[in-house]
Amino acid sequence: MELPTLVIIVGALVLGLLLIFALVARLYRKVGPNEALVVYGFGGTKVVKGSGKIIWPMIQSSRGLSLELMSFDVAPQQDLYTSQGVAVNVEAVAQIKVQSDPVSILTAAEQFLTMDDVQRQGLIRLVMEGHLRGIVGQLTVESIVKEPEMVADRMRSNVAEDVHKMGLEIISFTIREVRDNNEYILNMGKPDVASVRRTADIAMAEAERDIAIRRAQAMREAKIAEAAAEQEKVTAESISQTRQAESVRDLELKRAEYDRSVQEQRAQADKAYEIQANVQQQRIVEEEVRVEQVRKQGQIAVQEAEILRREKELIATVLRAAEIEKQRIETLALAEKQREILRAGGVAEARKLQGEAEAVALRVQGMAEAEIIQAKGAAEAEALRIKAGAYQEFNQAAVLDRLLGEMPEVVRALAEPLAKVDKITVISTGADSNGQGTGVNRLASDVTSMIAQFPAMLESLTGVRLEDLLKNIPQTGSTFRDHEPAPQRSNGKPDPVPARKPEPRTPPVPRVEAEPVNGDGAAVDDVAVSPPRKTPAPTG
Repeated sequence: MELPTLVIIVGALVLGLLLIFALVARLYRKVGPNEALVVYGFGGTKVVKGSGKIIWPMIQSSRGLSLELMSFDVAPQQDLYTSQGVAVNVEAVAQIKVQSDPVSILTAAEQFLTMDDVQRQGLIRLVMEGHLRGIVGQLTVESIVKEPEMVADRMRSNVAEDVHKMGLEIISFTIREVRDNNEYILNMGKPDVASVRRTADIAMAEAERDIAIRRAQAMREAKIAEAAAEQEKVTAESISQTRQAESVRDLELKRAEYDRSVQEQRAQADKAYEIQANVQQQRIVEEEVRVEQVRKQGQIAVQEAEILRREKELIATVLRAAEIEKQRIETLALAEKQREILRAGGVAEARKLQGEAEAVALRVQGMAEAEIIQAKGAAEAEALRIKAGAYQEFNQAAVLDRLLGEMPEVVRALAEPLAKVDKITVISTGADSNGQGTGVNRLASDVTSMIAQFPAMLESLTGVRLEDLLKNIPQTGSTFRDHEPAPQRSNGKPDPVPARKPEPRTPPVPRVEAEPVNGDGAAVDDVAVSPPRKTPAPTG
């Protein structure tokens, strides 16, 4: 055969082999130790685990089934009721896997081959929650809480048969948490906790008591040892102080002996020094006396020179001051002389003019006063004449008129002392023995009584009774003066009626203000008397 043909044949064979290997590799399915391959179709159902197998297309199919451990929580959403009727919540953790034998794998494949992991775990969880509910209903809360391993064992034994039918096996089942909403579990442990705490407190108290006893014993032993040590210390100190006192005594004796000898030597030296010092001091005093004599002689000479200088200065000063004073006196005398001359001329002229003015003023004033006196005298004479005629005309009425005219003046004189009182304090306790008021009321009554005594006073002074005068006056006598024609003068003109003398006004009664000062039935009237107002004199 030719070479090219051979090459082509070899290449075709190689290519065919490669295609066969590629096809086989594509159709060959491998599975690991954690997975099982279920092959179904031509030849029946087979399980391949940990190896591989060619899956012929169109006549065979395959699906993998995981043999790995499945771990999931078993926690029913509804409450689980115990044999006591207590609702509890139990949370557990379960580990389940597919059994490794081909029969179990085929059984699991029948149950879960087309399911994913979530669906598979949900189905298994429902089965386990049902078994857990049945087991909890047979137990008490105490047994569930105190014996979780017993609950897990019963779960494994009860669930094993059901899961085995599904080709599964329970690797482990563990209770993770048991709780309730009524605090049953919390209160269940309180007696034990209290007992344990009480036991612990008792043990602690006993331990503290033992510690205190041992501490007290140790302290007592320490104090005993300390007292013994202190006693030894005091004894040693006493011995030491005694020896020290003896040493001090010996030292003081030696020091005193030494001081005595030193003082004797010092006294001898001081005595010799004093003698020498006295001699030296005497020489110094003599020298100082000589120096003082020389200094005093110099001072005397200086003082004599100063005296002479001051005498000369005084003579010069006095003479100069006397000359200046003489000139000043002469100047003042000349000025005073000129001023007196001018003053004498001015005073004479002023006195002359003032005298003339005063003479004119006195003359005018005298003439005015003379005219006033003349007019006043004429008026008074005319008034007296008219009054005399009126008195002769009216008789007793005129007397009564005069009396009544002077009556206000008498009343004013009676009240004048009272008007000068600034303040009157009246102490009153009610009515007097006659039933009359006291205090301010009594003061007003006394003033009225004093004024009412005027008729009796008039009778005692003049001998004329006011009642008799009033009885003798005709009924028209009080108005006669108002209707009587004015007297006519000789020239036919009516005589001027003299001006009636203004009646003096009765001074006002002092203002009295009273106020009580105590509240026990007695009243104290504080009477403030204001001075009377001055009544302006009537203008003529």
